[in-house]
Amino acid sequence: MLVSNQPRLLPHPRAAQPTARLADYLAIARPDHWIKHVLIIPGVAFAMIMSAAAPADAAALVGRLMTCLFVAMALSSANYTINEWLDAPFDAMHPTKRARPAVQTAMSPAIVFAQYIMLTFIGMLAANTLGGSFSLAAVVFAIFGVIYNVRPIRAKDRAFLDVIVESLNNPLRFLFGWFAVIPHVAPPVSILFAYWFGGAFLMAAKRVSEHRAIAEAGGTANLAAYRPSFAVYTQSSLVTSCLVYAQGFAFMMAIFLLKYRIEYLVVIPLFIALFASYMRLALTPDSAAARPEELMRQPAMMLGAAVTMALFGVLTFVDLPWLNGLTSSDLIPLGIGR
Repeated sequence: MLVSNQPRLLPHPRAAQPTARLADYLAIARPDHWIKHVLIIPGVAFAMIMSAAAPADAAALVGRLMTCLFVAMALSSANYTINEWLDAPFDAMHPTKRARPAVQTAMSPAIVFAQYIMLTFIGMLAANTLGGSFSLAAVVFAIFGVIYNVRPIRAKDRAFLDVIVESLNNPLRFLFGWFAVIPHVAPPVSILFAYWFGGAFLMAAKRVSEHRAIAEAGGTANLAAYRPSFAVYTQSSLVTSCLVYAQGFAFMMAIFLLKYRIEYLVVIPLFIALFASYMRLALTPDSAAARPEELMRQPAMMLGAAVTMALFGVLTFVDLPWLNGLTSSDLIPLGIGR
């Protein structure tokens, strides 16, 4: 099921490739991408802020959070394993991804499949220790990894559906953090949708950067060879979708803050600045937007994100009564004489 039936678009016959080593099999699990699990932190933070049901035992909470992180790393690495293996014929057409181990070495399908099964099994085993809600989120995370990568669906080959499915990992990571703290209470739907729209914006911006880089490196003919969905995408449609996702994020965040804490409105300008900065980055040649794991090398953006999260924390405990008037439906009297 996990072996692609696409021809391997390699510059040399497969027999000429060196046999994959242990380090190559470990590399396709992409431990360098574990940095993305920082998206679990807001789930933890909001769960602790919004509910009094958090565990009183700090040691027990730390243990649950460590298990949560382990589950996220194991399941994401399982998904990356099949992702890189099945993408090898297409990555061979990418200007930088052609250097990946799955392209450059001869890998054993049996070992790749065993690695996927082992990582999924240990991830699910650990997830079961955190309760039914967490386990369900873990199962959905694993299932969508298959939907995204494996035929007959293989959502990543379908324009727009690829972004929708891939970005679902964001609210699932939020749920990992939330259920690690409070397994019996669901988070607000508005924050989950905001997280999904935010993730969709990031994924669409990544495709803007990739689409441009591939077209510039090898011409438009290489776009579909790298990823079938790129035969449908244009720079115009991708940038337009980024705008739609950004608006969806803003709308859902507005619902969330109006229902739960109007003080968070102060953070919105910072979010707008972060989205604008990321979009600008995506439109820059050879940008880190195409490689989100390298965003840590963008100090200005990391500082902006840190300030935004810190302000969220401050506004959780600081009341701003003058903002309450914004939630009133009363008309504003001007006090001007007739």
